[in-house]
Amino acid sequence: MDLVLFKKEAEKNQSGNKKFLSKLSKCDARKVDAAFHQQHEEIFEQIDCLRCANCCKTTSPIFYENDIERAAKSMRMKPGDFVSKYLRVDEDKDYVLQSSPCPFLGSDNYCTIYNDRPKACREYPHTNRKKMVQIMDLTFKNTLVCPAVYQMVDRLKKLNFI
Repeated sequence: MDLVLFKKEAEKNQSGNKKFLSKLSKCDARKVDAAFHQQHEEIFEQIDCLRCANCCKTTSPIFYENDIERAAKSMRMKPGDFVSKYLRVDEDKDYVLQSSPCPFLGSDNYCTIYNDRPKACREYPHTNRKKMVQIMDLTFKNTLVCPAVYQMVDRLKKLNFI
């Protein structure tokens, strides 16, 4: 996975992707879900996230209280110590990682707290959930981070979904 080439291509096409996803947000939610879910299944049969891990290298999930407690417990830390060592409060008042890449990302792209990772990591890239029309802004942001999401949107554009 050449992440430099991916980033250039995603940035080059971001305006078109943003317009496309904006139009998709006004379509029948069930049809949009079905289309994304089909693409999600097909693409993740071909893509191995462990060869990429760009999400873990460049972004931060939101850590909710139960995420903090679960991760801290797995690391045999007190939740307050976990927050102090790894997290900060962002402009939206959410707990996020202090830095990237994620401190729990190993050199082999495996997550060292995988079984206890935050909900946001468990659900990423959010392309197999219901009511996709409600998260088109997030989906757009993910086209710039996740090659799989970029590919899903590109395929839907080529299929003239709208």
